[in-house]
Amino acid sequence: MPLPETPDSRPLAGILWMLAAGLSFVVMTALVKSMGQGMHPIQSAFLRYLLGIVFVLPALRSLLAARLTRRHWTMFGLRGAIHAVGVMLWFFAMTRIPLAEVTAMNYLTPVYVSLGAALFLGETLAARRITAIFVALIGAAIILRPGFREVSPGHLAMLGTTLTLGGSYLLAKAAVEDLSPAVVVAHLSIWVTVAMIPFAVAVWQTPSWQQLAVLFAIASFATAGHYFMTLALKAAPVAVTQPVTFLQLIWATLLGALVFGEGVDIWVVAGGTLILASVSFITWREAVLKRRPITPPSIAPKL
Repeated sequence: MPLPETPDSRPLAGILWMLAAGLSFVVMTALVKSMGQGMHPIQSAFLRYLLGIVFVLPALRSLLAARLTRRHWTMFGLRGAIHAVGVMLWFFAMTRIPLAEVTAMNYLTPVYVSLGAALFLGETLAARRITAIFVALIGAAIILRPGFREVSPGHLAMLGTTLTLGGSYLLAKAAVEDLSPAVVVAHLSIWVTVAMIPFAVAVWQTPSWQQLAVLFAIASFATAGHYFMTLALKAAPVAVTQPVTFLQLIWATLLGALVFGEGVDIWVVAGGTLILASVSFITWREAVLKRRPITPPSIAPKL
């Protein structure tokens, strides 16, 4: 069954924008990796969001004009706390495991979103979706290979990252029902920054200007990646652009090997491929059945 397309769908433009998004996210992760042990990962995460506040300024008028209820404030506060935990875990994982493993395990987030949508948003878990989720979990097991190698704290941190970012995405889906995406994103940046303050204070060391410059570049590439991804999703359906995110795993593997001297682990590539294939299938089914899309692009969660 062919994928449904809207009259103004531009598949090639969507693919190219998603390619640009993937490259931006890979550069972002490489910059985080380059900081190594020079700064505590919690402080790095905090400064990345603090410096990124500058990108919220264009949405300031919408932010002030938004009519927020107590439910909105509660949702934003809860999402900020959950997302802050996910971001701190991700920065920690980046200092402990190879780029390719971080990227491959990040594909699990949409799987958690799919499960969460069934548990909390009333989505139906059909047999095909359950099978796809099972395949994704097999992919995760291939990457981790418990019993055959050590599952490090970095791997556990990535499992926590994907779970918390999945919860954050579900809260965002609920928030955008009656608020603009710009307001939702702006509040996320603000609340995550606030939530990380006490953790950053506990490990604070005065950063150098060079470290601040790298962190601002990280914030810039993250923002650019999400902007390009927005353009991709506007140009073409998620079912068209989703498979393109596989290239992010290839780029991360090559970058890790060529720049950081990390070995190429074929099991990580195989596991990541299985996870992304299952996510792409779930996305395709959403498009074919013309349901309200739940599954996000696998690089969607905001880091």
